[in-house]
Amino acid sequence: MVVHSPAAYGMYPHDVALSEVVHTLNGAGFGNESICMMLSPTHPISTIVRDASFLNTEREATAATAGLIGWLSEFGAVVIPTVGFFIRSQTFFHALVAAKDSSAMCGNSRALVGLGLSESDAERYENQLHDVGVLVYVSCPESAKTSWAVELLRRTGAQEVASVKELSAATMAAAAA
Repeated sequence: MVVHSPAAYGMYPHDVALSEVVHTLNGAGFGNESICMMLSPTHPISTIVRDASFLNTEREATAATAGLIGWLSEFGAVVIPTVGFFIRSQTFFHALVAAKDSSAMCGNSRALVGLGLSESDAERYENQLHDVGVLVYVSCPESAKTSWAVELLRRTGAQEVASVKELSAATMAAAAA
């Protein structure tokens, strides 16, 4: 299933302060449930999640890891190819998991197509994701907010920013086939 609402998305480098990007989006009225992040498996957050061990004897490290995982679980979705995913939003669940081919959860281009990106853009972003760092996707239930979300992503340092238009029922049916 493809997400059918308008959206904005941008690619960020590994060193972006994601908490600042999220804070900016939240301050502009975009809730955490409207935000989906796809992190490179080599991103520092991915490393922490992959290496998480709650059996760690260092209480401070365990508490920091638990706090990070708690923060990630507040978003609509967070996908880390080869590591795992957190999905809170039904919209993102349907786009990422309820697809015909569950391999979309591996963070490949099918997950991005499920979010409404074109096949060519999805493949290009999949390749960039491994080198660049983070794709931040913001679902915009109101079309008018899409251009504002694009501007916010630019202002917070996204290297490439674009938007997804609302898809018609015919387009969604063709994508589901």
